[in-house]
Amino acid sequence: MPQQTSPRPADPALRTTVPATEPTGYRRLFALPGTRAFTAGNLLARLPAGMFGVSAVVMIAGSRGSYALAGAVTATGLVATGLAGPCIARLVDRHGQARVALPATAVAVLGSLALLLCVRYDAPDWTLFAAYAATAATPNTGGMSRARWAHLLRDDPGALHTANSFEQAADELCFMLGPVLASFLTGTFFPEAGTLTGAVLLLSGMLLFTAQRATEPPTRARSKAPSPLRAPGVPALLACFTATGAVFGSMEVGTLAYADAQGHRAAAGAVLALQAAGSCAAGLVFGTLRRARPRLTVCLTAMAALMTLPWLAARLTGSLLALAAALLVAGMATAPTMVTAMTLVQHRTPPDRLNEGMSLVVTALLTGIALGSATAGWTTDHTSPTWTYALPPTAATLALVLAALQPAP
Repeated sequence: MPQQTSPRPADPALRTTVPATEPTGYRRLFALPGTRAFTAGNLLARLPAGMFGVSAVVMIAGSRGSYALAGAVTATGLVATGLAGPCIARLVDRHGQARVALPATAVAVLGSLALLLCVRYDAPDWTLFAAYAATAATPNTGGMSRARWAHLLRDDPGALHTANSFEQAADELCFMLGPVLASFLTGTFFPEAGTLTGAVLLLSGMLLFTAQRATEPPTRARSKAPSPLRAPGVPALLACFTATGAVFGSMEVGTLAYADAQGHRAAAGAVLALQAAGSCAAGLVFGTLRRARPRLTVCLTAMAALMTLPWLAARLTGSLLALAAALLVAGMATAPTMVTAMTLVQHRTPPDRLNEGMSLVVTALLTGIALGSATAGWTTDHTSPTWTYALPPTAATLALVLAALQPAP
């Protein structure tokens, strides 16, 4: 039966002022019935996103002796995820989270287990690509959680800002802890341990998340609302997300190459984790803001400026410790930028296509990460890892220009 569309606040361009008497804070969020349970399930299901790539590389490279093959397999998975994500999200919007997310998760888990078995029993290389491509059926867990908050807090923009900040901090935490956990499992037990554990966490977390039916957004009758790609302002925001993804991709490759050149390859993961830690901390603080919040252009200006710090640290000091400190500070611009842009996407996307809109954000980010990684690899090979650090501030400046050129909402 068609559901009535609840009124949604007009796009405030992130300058909404929350009244001083309005309850705010993270305790306000988790006092709502069912929010703790769906958040716990979503975090369990989201953690494997930071585990699968590392686990697959270690497992395949260790068995086949080829990092090139391992990288090609994981790249195939990224491309498949970018293509499949919006389609799965569209089905979630139309039929509901539980009805679509659970079977999609089952397909993804079977793909992970198939990859494990193909590696274990020395199946032909093409089977690795096919198995890993099946993991693209993994639903956008972070997007579904944000959709629940958007439904629960549709009349409370201040609390929705806090919820979006928490979700961004959760993303950073998962991508900080996921690779560490995967490395520990594959190194301590057996090469397939990371993939196996990730599959178990994904399935159990999704079962817990989808069991919380009271907080699930209602399905809506199919409307004549345009695709998010045609919604005013959304394509420009997706272009910004693509440029922002290039910041992350180039920074990751540059840090790995720089640490390797310094003879500290094993420390690269810890150094990159500091960037995520800085973003996580900044996201939690950003969520407590009660007054007018900055525009996207202000956030991107801060990102472009702070992303110069790792470049300066690498050029002027040559110290991995100084680079780590610079990455910690530079990461503090990430969460406010992502929260601000994601909130704009929520305001500008038709209500019955919210999951699809946020899945398109993931596709844009993955595209940018791939472009940034490829460009950083070429720059490292033809110049030096130090010059690779010029790419993140350049990509952030491009994102700033794109944001500045978009029409006013």
